[in-house]
Amino acid sequence: MNEEFFKLDRTALSKGSFEDESDEKAYWLSRTPEERLTALEYLRRLNYGYDVCNGRMQKVIEVVDPEQTVDC
Repeated sequence: MNEEFFKLDRTALSKGSFEDESDEKAYWLSRTPEERLTALEYLRRLNYGYDVCNGRMQKVIEVVDPEQTVDC
């Protein structure tokens, strides 16, 4: 494999603290709604995988007898 592919570009990073003002909000507000949704979809797929929308929650049905008392 090409080792250059996995090399970290340190010029693209910056160091700061949590108290510093961030320009992220201004950046995302400058993007179009379509670009924002595309970025959101990218992050969703990165975290949950491609087919997360096709998965379904398991259906659970429990029949309860209304005459039965519950001991608390």
